[in-house]
Amino acid sequence: MRVRILPAAQAEIEDAAEWYEAARKGLAARFLDEFDAGLLRIAEHPNAWHPLSPRVRRYRLNRFPYGIIYHLRDDEIVVVAVAHLHRRPGYWHHRLRQD
Repeated sequence: MRVRILPAAQAEIEDAAEWYEAARKGLAARFLDEFDAGLLRIAEHPNAWHPLSPRVRRYRLNRFPYGIIYHLRDDEIVVVAVAHLHRRPGYWHHRLRQD
């Protein structure tokens, strides 16, 4: 299944990676590896992860406090947000109308 990442979600990935790299050299690579592994797992089993609503699901990263927020649309997985799980819950809801 094809994966599409909204530009705002891509910016969140990049911001988180920059923050982790500034915190500790090499940590950004670990974050990005975990994100990529999450995308593979989502693509393999898109309905397996925690439902936030009938349309939206969340995959939690294992070592980082982030979730990949996504929904299925036709034949693709749309990543709506890469959200820190302890900040601003639900800030990404408006993006569902934009994709």
